[in-house]
Amino acid sequence: MFRFKHGKGENNYMKANIHPEMKEATVTCACGATFKTMSTKERIDVEVCSECHPFYTGSQGKAKKTGNIEKFNKKFGLDKEQN
Repeated sequence: MFRFKHGKGENNYMKANIHPEMKEATVTCACGATFKTMSTKERIDVEVCSECHPFYTGSQGKAKKTGNIEKFNKKFGLDKEQN
């Protein structure tokens, strides 16, 4: 069995004075929603959030399932009657 030493001393935690100071930050979305979080910055601006993103709001549209043949016929103006 191998035994590993974790370093000298009893307190082998994070190094002192090298980590940035954490502050309470206000996140502001383009839709106007705001919420608080912890960050190294005091203010964060975002374009989308969970309140306005279509995935979270349920307003995400359903994609049409069109086959390659239908796309080709539509692109070149071919109808089923022109066989």
